[in-house]
Amino acid sequence: MRDAYHDELEALTDRLVEMTRLVRSAVSRSTTALLDADLQLAESVISRDEEVNRLYAEIESSIYEVMATQQPVAIDLRTVITALRMASNLERMGDHAEHIAKVARMRHPESAIPAELRDTFVEMGAIAERLIVKTGSCIVSRDVEMAKELESDDDAMDRLHRRLFRVLLDKGWSHGIESAIDITLVGRYYERYADHAVSVARDVVYLVTGSRYPDAE
Repeated sequence: MRDAYHDELEALTDRLVEMTRLVRSAVSRSTTALLDADLQLAESVISRDEEVNRLYAEIESSIYEVMATQQPVAIDLRTVITALRMASNLERMGDHAEHIAKVARMRHPESAIPAELRDTFVEMGAIAERLIVKTGSCIVSRDVEMAKELESDDDAMDRLHRRLFRVLLDKGWSHGIESAIDITLVGRYYERYADHAVSVARDVVYLVTGSRYPDAE
C-alpha cells in the first residue's frame, strides 16, 4: 500500500509537468495566432484547452483520494496541498492562453495587434514561455533559487504591461476604442499568466521549506 501511495505522489509531479508542457504550447501558439491572425492556430488552442482541464480534474481527483485514504502528514501533506494549488494555477494559465486565442479568432482576418505594438507582444509571449519553462523545471527539481528567479521575469512582464497603457493613453493613439479594448484585455491575459507562474514557483518554495519567502503574497 505504501509503495502505491508514493507512486501516486510521484504521478502528481508527472501530471503537473505535463500541464506545464501543455500551457507552454498553448501560450506559444496563441501568441503566434494573435500576431499573424492565424485562425486555424487560434482554434487549435481553444479546442486543446480541454486537455489541460482534464489533467487538472485527474490531479484533483487523485489528491482527494489520497487525502481520504492515506491521511498524509508532514512533507507528504505539503506535497498534495501544493500540487492542488499548482494544478489550479496551471489550469488558469491555460485559460489565459485560450482567451488570447479567442481575441485572435474574433479579429480574424485582421491582426488584433497594431504594428507599433507587435514587438511588445512578441516580448510578452517570449517572457510567458520563459516563465513556464522555469516553472516546469522548478516542479521537477524543487530548486528554491530558480523558483525565486521567476519574480524578476514577472517584473519584466509587468513593465511591458505598463508600457501598453502608456501607448493607449497617448494622444497619438489612432486605432480607436475597439482596438484599445483588445490590447487592454490581451495585455491583462499575459500579465495574469505570469502571475500564476509565480504562484506556482512560490508553492515550490513552500513545498521545500515549509514557509513562504518574504515577497510572497
